[in-house]
Amino acid sequence: MFEPGHWHRASLSGEADYSVDLYYEVRSDPREGQMVHFRMRGQVEGKAFEEEFELHRDTAFNFASVVTRIAARHGLPTEHSPIMRSHDEFDRMFEDIRAKLGTKPGEAVNFDHLERDRF
Repeated sequence: MFEPGHWHRASLSGEADYSVDLYYEVRSDPREGQMVHFRMRGQVEGKAFEEEFELHRDTAFNFASVVTRIAARHGLPTEHSPIMRSHDEFDRMFEDIRAKLGTKPGEAVNFDHLERDRF
């Protein structure tokens, strides 16, 4: 389920038992500029977790990579990535983030941000 600022995905199948909520908002940092703040919480196989992270404006569109790594760190096998299970919702979230940031395709990426933003 997707609504602007919040994405939810759950699977209670025999393959993987998980529930993930991802909340996001654009914040302005006086030193770093526009940042997208994410709060991810949920459970994998009955074990609860919650993590927060921020991505710079130019690296925010790689959030799926960070989400997949966080989910894996908490026990969800990467082949059960919650993002890829619901690609249509992922596309809508991507477009929502783009609109909130006011970005255009082809904008430059600061490679220092890639390193600092967990890539």
